[in-house]
Amino acid sequence: MAFLVSVLVIITATGVCFLPLRGVLAASLTSKSDSLSRLQKSVAANHTITFTTPTGVAAGETITVTFPAGFSMGSVNFTDIDMAVGGSDVALAATPSGSTWGAAVSGQVLTLTSGTGTISASSVVTIEIGTNATYGTTGDQQITNPSTAGVYEISLGGTMADSGQLKVQILDDDTVRVTADVDESIAFAITDVEIGFGTLDYNNARYATGDGNGSGTKTSAHNLTVATNASGGWSVAYTDSQSLTCGSEEIDAATISGDADGTPGSEQFALSFSTSGSATITSAYSSSSNNWKYEKNPASPVTIASKTSPNSTETISAYYLANISALTPAGSYSTDITYLATATF
Repeated sequence: MAFLVSVLVIITATGVCFLPLRGVLAASLTSKSDSLSRLQKSVAANHTITFTTPTGVAAGETITVTFPAGFSMGSVNFTDIDMAVGGSDVALAATPSGSTWGAAVSGQVLTLTSGTGTISASSVVTIEIGTNATYGTTGDQQITNPSTAGVYEISLGGTMADSGQLKVQILDDDTVRVTADVDESIAFAITDVEIGFGTLDYNNARYATGDGNGSGTKTSAHNLTVATNASGGWSVAYTDSQSLTCGSEEIDAATISGDADGTPGSEQFALSFSTSGSATITSAYSSSSNNWKYEKNPASPVTIASKTSPNSTETISAYYLANISALTPAGSYSTDITYLATATF
């Protein structure tokens, strides 16, 4: 008797599916940020996007930056984009070629495509978009912010293994108007208001000094200082009613040109000035030219120095010259000179 034995042999095979290695190592981008030059709605802005890629980017892979609806990409192209890896700029062109990466904008997406270039794991990548892109060619186009204030998410990805998102805040107005008032000001001072020639000598010129003793050598008696923020600058003038007088006697007011000591033996009283800065000294009173002058009882104040712009403290040195003749009556001579400083605001 024969038996037919049927044996069902179930053959199974265990298949091992190997996923691409980079898929296994995919990770989230870290240290992501986007620094905008403006956060106000509807205005054009530069973007500086920075992130760290844990895995890196292989040759032929892409990095994409996807801007959400609302951002207007305008005419941004590769000339408006810079990319740096670890602080070193990478060459970009419209399409990739060798170590030069391609950079192109389509819709809301900026795509950076590697040719043969790679990015090592843990590298810091910086992408600049706008007029802040200055490597090779300076950018002239920017991305315009959305017309509605709010928080917007930008996606980072591509065929590279790592990806991530970052958020930016768009404001109704990012500008704070700060106002302040500055009052008009002028400061004027005279370092010594009592000066003197000492004893005059008809053989030699005398110059007034701050100690009142006078000098036989040309020297300044005191200083006038001026400081103002007036846009039109300032002027300094003097006024008086008389020359050096003693009772009814008076030493003549004089005009002297190009002579440091005038004419000893004749009656002369005159002033001269110099400046430490860029003010203009009236020519007839220019000490550097040895010019001297004094106007007795002028119809209006006599300008001796001026400037057409504001300045910090400028110092004007004042010189006083006196000569007498052998016939000048003895006595104690004096006069009062009033100085005026005027600013043009």
